[in-house]
Formats: sequence, structure tokens, C-alpha cells
Amino acid sequence: MSQDRFVLLGPGEVRPGRVTLPPAFAVKAMTGDTEGRFSLLEVTLAKDIPRHTHHEADECIYVLEGELGIDFDDQTHVAGKGAFVILPHGVPHALRAVSTPPPRLLQISSPGGWEHYVEDLIEAGPAVLTNGSLDPVKINPIAARHAITYEV
Repeated sequence: MSQDRFVLLGPGEVRPGRVTLPPAFAVKAMTGDTEGRFSLLEVTLAKDIPRHTHHEADECIYVLEGELGIDFDDQTHVAGKGAFVILPHGVPHALRAVSTPPPRLLQISSPGGWEHYVEDLIEAGPAVLTNGSLDPVKINPIAARHAITYEV
């Protein structure tokens, strides 16, 4: 194992990125840390994620706390604390909080890159929102650069 890729984070520590992310997104492993193989974020799902498709990356989610609503293809599921789900690329899905407080998750994207997508969304700011919610029409130009498409 190469020492230049060794990462040890203490509780509450995050990997620094191009922009400072809000506390709801804690980057634990950046794409560069894993030679592109995956990225890992600890996420508090404060806003529902509209139905979308990852065209290249598989998404894995482990629920740390709370309950996560998952719409996968044409099925609806609820994943509670300790649940794990794989959302394979190419299949539409949506995520939503079904608990209060909102669920806290470990989110793995393989191959990596998801943290860069989140950075792009944060840089866009309120321009990707309509009435405080993520707007698929406004997100799609940013998402397309990361091989993601939101349903309109």
C-alpha cells in the first residue's frame, strides 16, 4: 500500500475539496484518494433527491440513522438504520427522507466523482432550486457533466 494514498480521518474530519461543502455532505474518500475507483461521503439527506439515472456510476448506500425512502425503477422501499442498498447505474431512482430527523447515510459512488458533482451543485447555489427544492430542469446541465440525468 502506497503511503501517499493512506488517509486516516478522525471523528468529524473531512477531506478538503475544491469548495467547502455544507455539513450535510462530509467527504471521507475523494475520487483521487482511490485512483478513481470510488468516492465515499457521509450524507444527511436534508432535501429529497428527485428521480434520476446515473449512466456510469453505481451508487451504494448504508443507512447510519433514520429512515430513507427509495424509489427504484417502479418499486418503493424504506431502508432503516443498518440497511444497505445498491443502486446500479442505468436504473432510475429517487431518494427521500421518511424520518425526522432526516436519515444519515454513507454514500459510495463507483467509479468515483460524486463529490465533484456535489461541489458543482454547491457552486451553482440557489440557481438549481425552485421554491427551495432541487429542480430537475435546472440541475440537468450540471448533472450531464457527471453522466447523470434527472427526469423532467
